[in-house]
Amino acid sequence: MRSGRLGPQRHAVIVAGGRGVRFWPRSRIDRPKQLLAPLGGPTLLRQTFERLRSSFPAENIWVVTAQRLLDAVSSELPEIRSERLIGEPEAKGTAPAAGLAAALIHRKDPDALMGVFPADHHIGDEQRYLGLLESALTAAEADRLIVLGIRPQRPETGFGYIEFADPIQAGDSQAAPVTRFREKPDRRTAEEFFRSGRLYWNSGQFFWRAAVLAEEMLRHLPDTWATLAAIAGGNENGFGERLAELYGECAHVSVDTGILERSDRVWGLVAPDIGWSDLGSWESLRALLPQDADGNCAPTPSTLVRSSGNYLDVPSKHVALLGVNDLVIVETADALLVCPRHEAQNLFEVISALAADDHKRLL
Repeated sequence: MRSGRLGPQRHAVIVAGGRGVRFWPRSRIDRPKQLLAPLGGPTLLRQTFERLRSSFPAENIWVVTAQRLLDAVSSELPEIRSERLIGEPEAKGTAPAAGLAAALIHRKDPDALMGVFPADHHIGDEQRYLGLLESALTAAEADRLIVLGIRPQRPETGFGYIEFADPIQAGDSQAAPVTRFREKPDRRTAEEFFRSGRLYWNSGQFFWRAAVLAEEMLRHLPDTWATLAAIAGGNENGFGERLAELYGECAHVSVDTGILERSDRVWGLVAPDIGWSDLGSWESLRALLPQDADGNCAPTPSTLVRSSGNYLDVPSKHVALLGVNDLVIVETADALLVCPRHEAQNLFEVISALAADDHKRLL
């Protein structure tokens, strides 16, 4: 771990305000995916923190989350001081979240490097991952915006993609220019991406100097940056009041759309095989858990006859499946989800329907 004597101080920003709608019915507004432990052991948020403090001092780890989750996050991460926990009054996307953290970090340390990390991803090979972080942080010292790509394992429609001018070597410590970002594709386009060899999954992890992000936000999102600078500036005792009063004025926009797609300072690295998963759906969880000879994943008691490729998590009862394939079946105390595996990416449609039907208690 670097100290201030050997280079710029490093700060990690964990973005933990999402709802995890594709993990419904387990993930709920007041207990979203990052506060669950779908693989057993600590919660995903706790695992993220433990990984990062091998590369960042604990006192330099920040969490941006929803205001309603502050108590739960504080309980999960008691090592983080209260002034490092930022509770968004409303969700505005990753650009305001990362920008506010950058404004606060820059105020305390104008030369600081920062990394931005989702709170709910899985990393299988943490030692190799830590080496990747070193490469990314070093690349960010050159006043670039650094993104991490993942070599595609399949034609995936649930991820955004990063495009490089030429294929680059996974695990190479030297960053390369990013040509452009691609939105989540349809199936046919995803297959083209997969064959091209130049496109990589966007892991949602970013590295830059706080000052560089400030410059790029001033250029591309000037009104939002002015709002964030006003919130971060002034007396520290008034921070909460300014946050509550002004944060709603920020644009609702992601870092990708608001900054990275517009900037000419974006470079990237492609991760080696680190066992990365965004754990974005029941399908991605199934891929990480043991399966029987027919591809069924059933962590709860079950009898499966002439059935294959199913994910089954029903803790309250023994479930029998007969002649059904490729289903996701998940039960909680108040809800039951049944859907084809290929629909697992579309659970936001269920959330929208529940809200429209006034079933807010299930959200």
